[in-house]
Amino acid sequence: MLDLSSALSDLPTARDRAPWPHHEYVQGWGVFGLPFDSGHVLALRVFPENSFAPYRTLWHRDPAGSWSIHVDGPRLDTACPRYYGAACDRTGFARIGLTWTGPASLRVTVDALRLDWSLTASSTRLLDVINAVGAALPPATWRPRALVRARELMARALGMGDLRLTGVMPSGHRGILMPRRMYFVEDSRAVLDGADLGRPVRLQRNPRIGDAPLPARGVLAIGGAAWPIVDRAGYERTRVETARSTGLAHPAD
Repeated sequence: MLDLSSALSDLPTARDRAPWPHHEYVQGWGVFGLPFDSGHVLALRVFPENSFAPYRTLWHRDPAGSWSIHVDGPRLDTACPRYYGAACDRTGFARIGLTWTGPASLRVTVDALRLDWSLTASSTRLLDVINAVGAALPPATWRPRALVRARELMARALGMGDLRLTGVMPSGHRGILMPRRMYFVEDSRAVLDGADLGRPVRLQRNPRIGDAPLPARGVLAIGGAAWPIVDRAGYERTRVETARSTGLAHPAD
């Protein structure tokens, strides 16, 4: 039986080194993206370990294509809006509640959106094999473009569409997404401000935030991401500020 609740419920918070020098990073899990037949798209990010401070974010795209990102964390500029906010019509703070209602079933609530979202993740024999291999591979295997492209082609074969794991974020950061384990989300229900968003669906075209594609089908992923530091002075200043506010120590980069 797939048991994500035990693995993901109480991950420790930390500020650590990125997998490569001169990078900032995040590590954790989330719903990479989940499109609904109503035209809405939801995504969740839970990153208790990163360069700055722990946070959760809820992403929402409405049927007209307007994105918003809602942050449960100390600052907007140290969470997902740091990289994707330029492609959003709105970013702001929210309380994001996470409750595991079963070994692989999660309930997500967001006060600012009046969102109540339930989902169940699942695996297959093929995914089990892919995840076992992916979890064992070291971070260095994400540097060669050929190995990253092989992962992208594998994602396409799994029905995730034209998924790109490297590229330029709306902020201008050049990032690499590194999912180590992935699970399908085919069972989900979401009510947003009183409206039912419908059923999960597999899209013909990947939803995009800016030029960055999300999966064409619902996927829960465990892993991380890294971006070369573009403003060293600003990065160091933010590290100092967030260290004071969170009380989390960090090693030197």
